[in-house]
Amino acid sequence: MAGARVLLIDDEQEILRSLTTNLRAHGYEVATAATGREALERWSAGRPDVVVLDLGLPDIDGVDVLRAIRREAGTPVIVLSAHHREREKVTALDAGADDYLTKPFGMDELLARLRVALRRLRGPGAGATAAVQLGSLCVDVDRRLVKRGTEEVHLTPTEYELLKVLLGQRGRVVTRSRLIVAVWGAADNDAIHTLHVHIAALRRKIEDDPANPTLLRTEPGVGYRLAAEDGAS
Repeated sequence: MAGARVLLIDDEQEILRSLTTNLRAHGYEVATAATGREALERWSAGRPDVVVLDLGLPDIDGVDVLRAIRREAGTPVIVLSAHHREREKVTALDAGADDYLTKPFGMDELLARLRVALRRLRGPGAGATAAVQLGSLCVDVDRRLVKRGTEEVHLTPTEYELLKVLLGQRGRVVTRSRLIVAVWGAADNDAIHTLHVHIAALRRKIEDDPANPTLLRTEPGVGYRLAAEDGAS
């Protein structure tokens, strides 16, 4: 990942300085912006490999900046948000953000998110590959085969579709609304409850300890995240 270009967008100068120093120490090239307008100018001029975007900007809403980037390219965007702005995170993820971090966050967590985003960008494709190993779980998409160790896991069609959608976005948060639309086609009044029931059933089949999941984690109030191959979650 050395030499990857990161655009940091945040109106808090102390955060910009700290993140810039740390990312450069890890070999990243860093550009910064403190407003939405400046961010879009830097984006157009430099086309970075990945964007880290604070949603609380002083001039343009961070989600509008995200949408402007998405109209031009599929560059990975990691959004930053205050802990209490749950609805804001969901809106950003549904608008095309790849991931989010809640302030305050640790540098190691940001670095892990960047690695996941850049691997997806530079890898053979963003979707599920023919066979994926996640700890003791192996999913062979071509054969529609799921195993834990040497034992086959029998999933219902709905459980398999949920796993397949999450697998294609592994390491990233998938909102509940995206999952519902992808698997059932449309949301209704019972959709959230139905999703929770199927996620619980899926965990019982793929997790070593369903009560303390390590593969399929809940992002409270937002959605779910399937672990990346290297264990970054």
